[in-house]
Amino acid sequence: MRFGINSFLFVSPFTTDSVKLFAKFKKWGFDSVELPIEDPSHIDPVKVRAALDKAGLACGSICACMGPGRDFRGTPEEQQTAMTYCKALIDQAVIIGCPSIIGPVYSVVGKADAVEPAQQKIEWALVVKNLKELCAYAESKGIQICVEPLNRFETDFLNTCDQGLKLIKAVKSKALKLHLDTFHMNIEEKNQAASIKKAGPLLAHFHACGTDRGTPGGDSLNWKEIVGALKSIGYKGDVVIESFTTDVKVIARAAAIWRRIEPTRDEIAVDGLANLKKLFKKK
Repeated sequence: MRFGINSFLFVSPFTTDSVKLFAKFKKWGFDSVELPIEDPSHIDPVKVRAALDKAGLACGSICACMGPGRDFRGTPEEQQTAMTYCKALIDQAVIIGCPSIIGPVYSVVGKADAVEPAQQKIEWALVVKNLKELCAYAESKGIQICVEPLNRFETDFLNTCDQGLKLIKAVKSKALKLHLDTFHMNIEEKNQAASIKKAGPLLAHFHACGTDRGTPGGDSLNWKEIVGALKSIGYKGDVVIESFTTDVKVIARAAAIWRRIEPTRDEIAVDGLANLKKLFKKK
């Protein structure tokens, strides 16, 4: 198991120049980084890979940024835009040496409204169809796709672990796995530990985030139960801190961060990592 940090805490968009952050992440004690690639043209994956190697870090995951126009349940044009984008991320992941594309790889974030049952079936079928194609491509490249349920305010499509498992079953690809996030789970799951156990071996990526998007371990979650559940299923994937602050304005607006949650963003990373190492009993 590795501990990682999502670069959204410090920069948006992540570009080739942003690799200067890697030395700091390594100094703090992180094993891996999670890179949200808002546009594939923003990075030179060869240079990013070289910078990772130089810093002694791994890229554990590339976060799909499902912004406007990228929607596997949208118009034909939006579906194609999403497919082209996600396949480009897969190609970059191969070069960077990253095993996973993670996040809400199904629909544009922020599309959340009441949908009639008949329309739900249509949208579900569209996502399954598109994920079958995407996962076939990912499988051919040796990359896995980890779909992340989001809370009800960010999507109406996939909110819970159960829904995520249902989608994985429908797609029927060994390249499709589940990605759970404590922030979203705190809103949507009856019991986080029980959901983790239900996901079992299909859980391939995990976001550790405070209930207020702040420091993991410095909030109201029952982290001992969460860690116990992860250990009980033999989870070996990355545990990534994905927190946001008002410092990165674009992400603050997208994630509804209207106040300074912690004194500094560095403290979220440093204290969060210390908390996780203590909880997992890792040096």
